[in-house]
Amino acid sequence: MKPSLPFDGPVITLFILGALFLAVRGWLAENPQHDPWAPLNLNDPPGWATARKLTALRQDPEECRAVLARSGVAFTALPSAGEGECRRGDRTVLGDAPLSPNPPPTTCAVGAALVLWLRQGVQPAAEEELGTAVSRVEHFGAYSCRRLYGRSEGGWSEHATGNAIDIAAFVLSDGRRISVLRDWDGEDEEAAFLHRARDEACRVFGTVLSPDYNAAHADHFHFDQAARGFGGVCR
Repeated sequence: MKPSLPFDGPVITLFILGALFLAVRGWLAENPQHDPWAPLNLNDPPGWATARKLTALRQDPEECRAVLARSGVAFTALPSAGEGECRRGDRTVLGDAPLSPNPPPTTCAVGAALVLWLRQGVQPAAEEELGTAVSRVEHFGAYSCRRLYGRSEGGWSEHATGNAIDIAAFVLSDGRRISVLRDWDGEDEEAAFLHRARDEACRVFGTVLSPDYNAAHADHFHFDQAARGFGGVCR
């Protein structure tokens, strides 16, 4: 019997580990949405690393705008405006987002999440649940210099700095209009689409509030990019 070499075990282990490393590296190259070191591209579907990359954009508007440019998103960076708690140092307007009225100035992080949500969440959901595409998304605005729920005291709303947007309805290519207020409750395809649109938003925004949260959100989805801790808020 031929004696085994003393290093057979360690060598084989290293060989297996090396092969696994190369396999994982190759897989990540093909799936950059899961690679924490790959540059964020909004044309990629959300993956394991997407939320962390989006979170990093909240405090880095310049990098965020680089992501928009890399992703082929038209946008305009506006000068700072406002003062105090309502100062908006980051005002970015998406150039071709199907928002109605026209895309409002938001923080770049909100804009980036909107693009990803529309491209990778809303449109696939509409095609699969409703058999058509979304042509327009109606909103209630982004900026409002106010405290939470319009109170005279207490914490400031994320709307005060344009770090939020409220979504009210979706208009489809076939002319149908799906409203959060009218169509959220129910078992039909319109309700299924709205619930899926809410769930998809939870993958890219720090905060997502829907009619399931409270009566104040009965007619819209609230999205913002505030830092909410691990996992964010999805209700």
